[in-house]
Amino acid sequence: MAGFHEDEAQYGREDFVLLDNVDIDSFVANLRKRYNTSRIYTYIGEVVVSVNPYRPLNIYDDNVIKDYKGREIYERPPHVFALTDSAYKTMKRTGKSTCIVISGESGAGKTEASKYIMRYISAVTNVKGQREVERVKDILIRSNVILEAFGNSKTNRNDNSSRFGKYMDINFDFKGDPVGGHINNYLLEKSRVVHQQAGERNFHSFYHLLTGGSEDLISRLHLKKDPSSYHYTNQGGDWKVTTINDRKLFKDVEQALKSMGVGAAESETLWKVVAAVLHLGELNFEEKPTRSNAHEVVVTTKAVAKHLAELLSVSEEKLLKTLCFRVVAAGGDVVEKGHTEKEALFAKDAFAKNLYDRMFTWVVATLNSVIHLEKDIRRHGAGSVIGVLDIYGFEIFDDNSFEQFCINYCNEKLQQLFIELVLKQEQDEYTKEGITWVQIEYFNNKPICDLVDKPRQGIMAVLDDACFGVGKVTDQLFLEAMDKQLGNNAHYSSRGTDRSDKTLVHGRDFRVKHYAGNVTYSTENFIIKNKDTLFQDFKRLMYGSSNPVLAEMFPDGDKHVQEVTKRPESAGTHFKNSIISLVDNLATKTPHYVRCIKPNEIKSPNSFDEERVRHQIAYLGLLENVKVRRAGFAFRMLYTRFLARYKMLSKETWPTYRGRVEDGCRAILSKEGLLDDVQFGLTKIFIKTPKSLFSLEASRSARIPPIVLFLQKHWRGGLARRMVAKMKAIRIIVARFRRYKLRRYVVSLVEKLKYAKSMKDYGKSIEWPAPPKVLSGFVEELRRAYRIWRARMILSNVQPNEWPVLRLKVAAAEELMGKRKDWGQSRKLWKGSYLAGDGNFQQVVDALQRKDQFSSILFSHRVLKVNKWNQNRQRAVLITDQFIYKLDPGKKATYKMLEKFPIVNITSISVTGNSDQLAIIHLDGGNDLIFHLAADANEDRVGELVGTLNSLWQRKQNRNLRVRIGDQLSCMLGNKPKCVMVQPGGCQGGSNVTFKKGNVPGEIVLFC
Repeated sequence: MAGFHEDEAQYGREDFVLLDNVDIDSFVANLRKRYNTSRIYTYIGEVVVSVNPYRPLNIYDDNVIKDYKGREIYERPPHVFALTDSAYKTMKRTGKSTCIVISGESGAGKTEASKYIMRYISAVTNVKGQREVERVKDILIRSNVILEAFGNSKTNRNDNSSRFGKYMDINFDFKGDPVGGHINNYLLEKSRVVHQQAGERNFHSFYHLLTGGSEDLISRLHLKKDPSSYHYTNQGGDWKVTTINDRKLFKDVEQALKSMGVGAAESETLWKVVAAVLHLGELNFEEKPTRSNAHEVVVTTKAVAKHLAELLSVSEEKLLKTLCFRVVAAGGDVVEKGHTEKEALFAKDAFAKNLYDRMFTWVVATLNSVIHLEKDIRRHGAGSVIGVLDIYGFEIFDDNSFEQFCINYCNEKLQQLFIELVLKQEQDEYTKEGITWVQIEYFNNKPICDLVDKPRQGIMAVLDDACFGVGKVTDQLFLEAMDKQLGNNAHYSSRGTDRSDKTLVHGRDFRVKHYAGNVTYSTENFIIKNKDTLFQDFKRLMYGSSNPVLAEMFPDGDKHVQEVTKRPESAGTHFKNSIISLVDNLATKTPHYVRCIKPNEIKSPNSFDEERVRHQIAYLGLLENVKVRRAGFAFRMLYTRFLARYKMLSKETWPTYRGRVEDGCRAILSKEGLLDDVQFGLTKIFIKTPKSLFSLEASRSARIPPIVLFLQKHWRGGLARRMVAKMKAIRIIVARFRRYKLRRYVVSLVEKLKYAKSMKDYGKSIEWPAPPKVLSGFVEELRRAYRIWRARMILSNVQPNEWPVLRLKVAAAEELMGKRKDWGQSRKLWKGSYLAGDGNFQQVVDALQRKDQFSSILFSHRVLKVNKWNQNRQRAVLITDQFIYKLDPGKKATYKMLEKFPIVNITSISVTGNSDQLAIIHLDGGNDLIFHLAADANEDRVGELVGTLNSLWQRKQNRNLRVRIGDQLSCMLGNKPKCVMVQPGGCQGGSNVTFKKGNVPGEIVLFC
């Protein structure tokens, strides 16, 4: 029973059992709605109804397989995967064999359904990746490629129609992994080998070979790459099919044969048989008179016969004789009887059909030998089987012959089994659950099966008597015998039993009233097809072939011409016995069904032919299936699952019910007022009408949204709390990890620096170990701490009274180190005030300090200054913590203040990179101080000046003073831009230092 997964108003009911009205109109309307919305699968209980979509659908990939794996059949929307999983789980749970029966007419999608079933089984098994299991799975899948090539054909209804019935047993070990298999084939349509209707093709193998075979292979087989050149492949007209790539499929078949272990010689023999059949179609005969005025048949196409003999590895002479003569043993004598031209053509076609049929049987036997399971209980356990039956559906054509009669008989037997097993399942379930069984009325097709296969009385028995009776019996005599034997059967009629029925041709037609509808059969060639005559001469010829594979295909050719054998089994009887055996085999397994429906005859994804669909629904017995399912109870479910699904409908059972499960179900049904429409079994609850189920589902749908919101709220809260806990844990872990990494790094660093204190550079030359990324910021702090320690170690060797000078040197070094050759770093003593004690300097300073309230003198020095008129003047510079003073030293060191500049007016200072004492203090206002320090020849005091100003600037502005260094220094003098250059040359003690006007306007040159 399907669940409720999609909007039924849009997509229809997922289970036909839940239809409001069980009639053909409602059934077709629901099927159409689902087909038009790409829902090609629908349930009837646990039967899957599949409609061919005639287009690819994205519903078979690995993600879809995962959705259905291990789920109950009603937990997901209808799908062939759900049915397959149900069959697989049933087998694993019970240890009993199961089967999947796929039925439907040609073009309904049976072959594709079987492929998807195999694919699903392959995907969900062998989770441990065992090589042997994987090999078996690969062979089972690849076998489809081979069987489709040699057993499928293009028909007017289907481009890839299976022209044989196939039943495959897949053997599983006790773990549920495939370990082997076996394939049975039924009634290959070998008449197709020699005759095809307009618009149809021969078997695919002919076209694969002629278009995909290599030039070398085609040459060895004496063929041409043109199917239209051969009688057996050109009868249907245009042989090309847009949906079939014959060239590619030839390579796929070759690869599949190779992977199966079929040797190159055996593989080529298969293609030789295909080629031989083509050459047989090109043989021509002619009757020629003999000396005794008799006529003798001869082969007129000798070249073709020569190629044929080569391909079959037989003598050309023996081949020609077999084609034209027949050896008959009569009264102990061996007589050679010549064929007429008509007989020779019949024998040739019979040989072509039989040769291809035996080749196909050999292919199936070879596949079975590869995947056959050797019974080894210790290795595989007892194991079970899943059988997959892909067999022709019911066929009603304008002209129905022996093949359709056999196919429809097969479907009668399968329908009989289907009804019996469905009814039996229902009855068994009711009995098991203690529910009173209600007798169900259904169409019993056993009388139809008896009409065909009843011993000594059925149609098959009458046909065999006609085939092997004394004297010449024609198809018309066979019909008369049936009229006599079966004339009173309600399911049989002919013109002889019902003269008023003008739709039947007198002396040719008979009609059988099948469960799927009335079918008119023509008896023409019934006897020939049932005899399936192949003269013993051909069997002896092939048994004597030097090709061991061909000889193996004809084991019955070893009998001597005079050896008496029992009457051979007819084709009809052989098929009947095979089907009875198949049905008996299926009856021992738990059945699952896929009923395939063809929506239209034009293979269109957008067409739904209601009349064709109604016909298929009728002959598949789908409506009766629904009625059988609905006759008892429309819905049943285990108490535990019912309570789990509907417990939110009653306060008594929500959220957790701790009483008896059955009592909980009663409480739910009582709350909904549905107790009168249910019965309680031992483990399941049974609901009579779909209306009650829909009422339950509607109530459940109304309760789900608030429950979902409630669960979402708590779930999100739980997720948030879990996330917070994780974040806290992450912080702790990260912190402890950082501490751990830090300890390891510090230990390694201490090991590196343990002798740094005793080193001359206190470890500056030691390369630090590379830090982890997580400690990159912390390591910078360590380096800073190290630098502070190293600085203290260096300062420990310096007297405290020397620290102020050292600070100035550091300030100067920050700007001049590496940029100026000498900046006084080697001078131990930086005086600062070089004018102390000079004349009245101290009195002038005291007066200025009282007036301007500066704190201390930072630097004082005599200088040679240049003014805006390029004139040299002897001056003194006094730098305090507040002002820069320009002083006139006078002739006798009588200092006089000329001009003062606030320290904040300084913008930068410029010096050269050489050893000269030129300095330019840049000021706001466009009039910079340009001077040369009057220092001793070996003393550089520019560095002291820069260090003093930079240190002062750092204290006042909290940043370094901008220092410009270059050979040409730009400045402003008298609000005009100037460029100052140094021209070194012969000055001693600075006495000859002078500023002069340069050659370029605005250029000032300092000569020193």
